[in-house]
Amino acid sequence: MKNRAIRNIAILGSVAIAGIISVQIYWISQALNLQQDKFQEDVFISLKKVAEDISEYNQMDFPVENPVKQISSDYYIVNIREAIDANILELYLRNEFTKRNIQTDYEYAIYDCSSEKMVYGEYVSFKDKKNETNIGELPKYDEFIYYFGINFPKKTSYLLAGNKLWIFFSFILLLTVLFFVYALSIILRQKRLFELQKDFINNMTHEFKTPISTIHIASEALLNDKAISSEKSLSNYTQIIKEQNERLNRQVEKILQIAALERREIDLNSEEIALHQSINSIVKSVELSLEKRGGSINTSLLAKNDLVNCDKLHLTNILYNIIDNAIKYNHQKPSISIETTEMERFLCLKISDNGIGIPQEELSNVKSKFFRVPKGKVHNVKGFGLGLYYVDQICKAHNWQWTIESEQNKGTSVLFKIKK
Repeated sequence: MKNRAIRNIAILGSVAIAGIISVQIYWISQALNLQQDKFQEDVFISLKKVAEDISEYNQMDFPVENPVKQISSDYYIVNIREAIDANILELYLRNEFTKRNIQTDYEYAIYDCSSEKMVYGEYVSFKDKKNETNIGELPKYDEFIYYFGINFPKKTSYLLAGNKLWIFFSFILLLTVLFFVYALSIILRQKRLFELQKDFINNMTHEFKTPISTIHIASEALLNDKAISSEKSLSNYTQIIKEQNERLNRQVEKILQIAALERREIDLNSEEIALHQSINSIVKSVELSLEKRGGSINTSLLAKNDLVNCDKLHLTNILYNIIDNAIKYNHQKPSISIETTEMERFLCLKISDNGIGIPQEELSNVKSKFFRVPKGKVHNVKGFGLGLYYVDQICKAHNWQWTIESEQNKGTSVLFKIKK
């Protein structure tokens, strides 16, 4: 993933999270405001009804239009205009608060004219009546003569408890934000490691090019030397050096080509190629290896129009990779078949073998870079695990389709659908 893509993901993710958090905060504040307004309205109605009930109990008229006055967010004064019985007051308060579903602790006090002090009444708890506590004196209010004060010490926690759902969603949102930050940090760390690994491999392969070229020139010179060619053993050793050097060069070139493909810097030199001709050429080049193993390769080239538009070098490489795998990953005499057919807009190429096959659980991973099947005797065969990854990248570059089917100990079939 490119730096720009990661930066865009981080920016868009941050903007989205900031937007969600803003909306969440807005709705929580709205919900709290609505709940607070409802609480205040219920308290006002309840206290007014208590004042009316006390006046009716005392058989007095109730001339005060608005007896309830809010002193602070949780403290209210109720004007009665006559003496108040504490027991009657508590009974009426309990009844009215129960009707209005006001289920939070409260404390009340009654103003005593003789002493000009607030006489503390009771602390009423809805949860634990055995644990009732006196939390302090309530302030006086000088404008009224006969009144009582009521305080809700746990109003804030009560309102928050009424918004448990919103708080739960906020907690989930917080977890989501933390997960996003953690995931982003993991992505950035993995990307840094990947960049270091890729740079190391690219630098290493480029450094290999010079000694490989030198060895190639030296081996050619030795093979052309009459003194070396006259000595059979020396000639054989020199030939081995040349072959292994060429093999190493192919591996290095493969890594460099894959790196170029990942950076999208490779240019496909597309031209019209006769597929059957390329197949026959590759078959001839591997016949010697097959003979040493006692194997065989059969072709059934039935496609009437075998012309395809592609890069000849890469086409040759991917065909050689598949056939080379069929020879290497085989415990018995390799038997390889190559077929071509036509299907609507595609030219189909199928390469099958009788090799060791691939376990079903590993099939989804074979196109991954550096992946090698970790079972059987696979690791006895040399390689970097780049062959099928290279095939996959080249097919994507040409916009071809390809699938691989395999069954352990029964062989593998690779099908290419090449656009005409």
